[in-house]
Amino acid sequence: MKSIWKLLGIVLLSGCAALSQEADPAGDPPGRIVDLRSGEALQPAQLLQRLAPAPRLLVGEKHDNREHHRIERWLAAELAARRPQGSVLLEMLTPSQQAKVEQTQAGLRAGQPLSGKALAQAVDWQPGWPWPLYGGLAEHLLRAPYPLLAANLDKNEMQAVYRSQVQLPGKFSTRPEVRAKLSDLIREEHGGQVKAEHLASMLAVQQARDRRMAERLLAAPAPAMLIAGAYHAAADIGVPLHVRDVRPQAPLQVLILAEEGMKLDARQGDYAWFVAPARH
Repeated sequence: MKSIWKLLGIVLLSGCAALSQEADPAGDPPGRIVDLRSGEALQPAQLLQRLAPAPRLLVGEKHDNREHHRIERWLAAELAARRPQGSVLLEMLTPSQQAKVEQTQAGLRAGQPLSGKALAQAVDWQPGWPWPLYGGLAEHLLRAPYPLLAANLDKNEMQAVYRSQVQLPGKFSTRPEVRAKLSDLIREEHGGQVKAEHLASMLAVQQARDRRMAERLLAAPAPAMLIAGAYHAAADIGVPLHVRDVRPQAPLQVLILAEEGMKLDARQGDYAWFVAPARH
């Protein structure tokens, strides 16, 4: 029988991750930016102008698209150049790594010569998020003068939620249509081969992760940017609903990093940045 952890996998609507090299971060990233509310096409500088005042920004990625990581690194650098950055949070980091992240940031600020694989080892970077894909972004954030914060659940927390199938309180995130759409997506991610008892557990973990990300984003020093998978970021099924449940009036901007051919509208976010599909 598969272990609970294998069943969770990165089940939970995270997407796959390819071992490709990160693009050169120089210059504006490629792609097509759209204001999903108006349909207006935007230039990168115009997007920055609209995002800079936001106290909280949620960026949703497709995990295996290297151009998405290039955009995230560019956003981190360009937003921090326009106003003091309070913090950045990553789905890819868990609470058990937080102390190591803080120690590593302190060491880098003191001149400790860490880079590449040594830096990944220092923060116990998890192999489910391939360093060749995430390393450039992670290293930039670790060297930044603001806190880099964990946004996810630890493995033992996910296992506990998986076993208990805990139901979260909330008016928005618990609506039947939200849970039904997430369930359909989980089935789709697993080729339709998910038993009912496993589906209920996977849904509970997915929503528990979204709730944790929402809570961490709300508690983080502002202005804060959270980087997570696009399903977590989507305003109609993910973290934004949990933000509304926890603090209904909290302002939040959502940028979905997408691939050409994807259909998005204002139900999913405020802005979309389309790039070419990832090559495997």
